[in-house]
Amino acid sequence: MAAGRQRRAEAETIPARLRKQWHRARVGVRRSAVDYFRGDGSDWIALAGLLLTIPVIAATTMANSVWVSPAALILPIVAGGLLLRPASLLGLYAAAATALIVESIQLGPYTEGPSRVTPGVVLVVAACGFFGLLLAQFRSRVGVPWRRGGTMLFDLRERIRVQSKLPKLPPGWHREMALRPAGGQSFSGDFVVAARTNGGRTLEVVLTDVSGKGMDAGSRALLLSGAFGGLLGSLPPHAFLPAANGYLLRQDWDEGFATSIHLVLDLDTGDYELYSAGHPPGLQLSAGSGRWEQKTADGPLLGVYDGAQFDPVKGSLRPGDVLMLFTDGLVETSDRDIFEGIDRLTGEADRYVAGGFHGAAWHLIEAVAKDVNDDRALLLICREGATAQAQAALAAQAATARAVRDQSARTRAGGPAAPPPAH
Repeated sequence: MAAGRQRRAEAETIPARLRKQWHRARVGVRRSAVDYFRGDGSDWIALAGLLLTIPVIAATTMANSVWVSPAALILPIVAGGLLLRPASLLGLYAAAATALIVESIQLGPYTEGPSRVTPGVVLVVAACGFFGLLLAQFRSRVGVPWRRGGTMLFDLRERIRVQSKLPKLPPGWHREMALRPAGGQSFSGDFVVAARTNGGRTLEVVLTDVSGKGMDAGSRALLLSGAFGGLLGSLPPHAFLPAANGYLLRQDWDEGFATSIHLVLDLDTGDYELYSAGHPPGLQLSAGSGRWEQKTADGPLLGVYDGAQFDPVKGSLRPGDVLMLFTDGLVETSDRDIFEGIDRLTGEADRYVAGGFHGAAWHLIEAVAKDVNDDRALLLICREGATAQAQAALAAQAATARAVRDQSARTRAGGPAAPPPAH
């Protein structure tokens, strides 16, 4: 009891009360700042701060107009155009105009000396105010404050990334995905949606390439990724692409087409079906032969015409096999056709056969299409479990295949042929 009374007495002391009040004030300011930068709070704090800067600038200009020009009033006007609503911005402009009039009276006519309020200064300040008001009205019409716009773009980018994550696979399987937008931007027209269906025994992955690139295709990719994610697993595999095609046709976009490839993989047996809608073929590495085989399914582009049919190609992933899906930005450029790009991709992929394909997706994009001004995406599905002898044999076969390709390239270039590698 005595200890409790002592603690209460200590809590009621003046320093303790001051600490509590300081804590409440700090929490209140923090919450107000968070609401403000999210766009939920009032802009009176910013308006009050900018209004205070105007008389300070005006007084400094009248005291020393050489170092602080009358054109310095542009600074609060520009800041107000970014932070304030149109109604508050008009009040700021009125204060700036008043300060400009006071400066011109105190400094005297501009014909009597330098660093005065000239017609050019007035025109520059008025022009900045006009463009600031246009920006404020545009934000008001959109309904998104300037300080909230960047947060919304960040949220959109993170949603695309979350939707592109691949589900965890059972032991014996490895998957990875790499995505590189055009021009180093944050938004891409390539996206992936994936889910484990049929009680987790089946992996369904859809890799889509929306027409356009970068931010131009990012908004459509976000819309389609949400729609495709809802369709995936809700329909039988053979009905997914027809439903996606119908959805894309209903959007009636000017650039309303997309390519897509749909993988349906049985994680117990390794059997799969591959549906394609005008997409580049998949590539399968056979652990037995060490060769890459193209898996080409028939199907038109999405969003071109109604009633399109999509016929699958079937295959099976045995231990040590690898299935690679990609978009055309990885293998096709203006100076290189898709077949040359596929040869280069498989040649680079052979380097990862011996050590496995863990972490290979990003490096393959860097090696094959680092400076390509297009969206690039690469998906790898590996079935692990090959023995050490099989891995060694596969690496040797890959080295032989690389040597044959290099020799063919030198022969076409007119150079001397190199002897085949010794085993």
